[in-house]
Amino acid sequence: MKTRSETRTRQVVHAVDGDPETIEEQYNVDIPVLPRDWDHIVHNGVTAVTIALTAVSVAWSTVSAGALLDRAAPAAAAYPAALAFDAAWITCMGLEWLARHDPERAEAPRKAGYFALAVAMAAIAAEGHLTGGTATAAAGAAISAIAKGLWHLVLNHTALPLPERDRAWLKARRGKLGARMALAASQRQLLRMQRQYNALAAACGPAEQDSPDKDQDKGNGQQDSLSGPARKMILARAASFPSSTEEEIVEHLAGHDIIVTPETVRAVLDSRSDDTVRPLHPTITDTVNKAVRDGLDRAETLSAVRAVHGQHVPRETVVRLINRELKRIAS
Repeated sequence: MKTRSETRTRQVVHAVDGDPETIEEQYNVDIPVLPRDWDHIVHNGVTAVTIALTAVSVAWSTVSAGALLDRAAPAAAAYPAALAFDAAWITCMGLEWLARHDPERAEAPRKAGYFALAVAMAAIAAEGHLTGGTATAAAGAAISAIAKGLWHLVLNHTALPLPERDRAWLKARRGKLGARMALAASQRQLLRMQRQYNALAAACGPAEQDSPDKDQDKGNGQQDSLSGPARKMILARAASFPSSTEEEIVEHLAGHDIIVTPETVRAVLDSRSDDTVRPLHPTITDTVNKAVRDGLDRAETLSAVRAVHGQHVPRETVVRLINRELKRIAS
């Protein structure tokens, strides 16, 4: 067994004149050396040769097919287009490798890869026949076939098949995760549509105007016991932060010296019409106009605005918006 020497460091206690100290000491250790993994070396060598031959195949295919297309198109367009011949079957081979654990999914790219290979070989053979005859055509077309054949052998050697039950389990799990991804993508589209609607509603105004006593009625004809600025602040908070819980809304109102219970908040939220669409982010102007229409005085309006948009809203701005709305109503 082969070994190699490795120097390591350890701490030892050494005393001089009876005074001990901890010092570092170096020592050598013989470590066994693993034998060469010839299987891995051969596999890497075969893969390297296959990659190199594929590069030669792409170069030859590009030159041959490009020369053929150059007869009908400029060289600047003919040679880049010629890359499509070998690039097509190489891409299909990559998709086949990704689906190696699912024979059904791998079947389509495998067939498409062989079809693309046949087209590439036909183009190379046609150019070779026009240039040097049948022998040149056959030899040139064989390069792509050899590269494809080597990759087929390498993939078959590397992609070990799964047992039938494992393949079925993998297929079922892939289906479930695929469904979740599809639902997530659909929900993202819905959220984007909601944001677009919110922006449109903020620019054009709410879809309908609420009358002062409309919010007092529940959808089922019942009345809730809360009215005035507390009710408006609850509805405004819920509209601006839809994910807020009843407890969070109660805590928010308590910061404005308004005491309510979670049951009261729930009753107010349930009294909203289910088919009424409200903007999630109303502007300060919208909030002021709504408060004026609901009959709130200046102090109540200022409290409602700051509850929705934050305490940083200046009192002068709210007063100016109130006066403008009152002037508009009077006119």
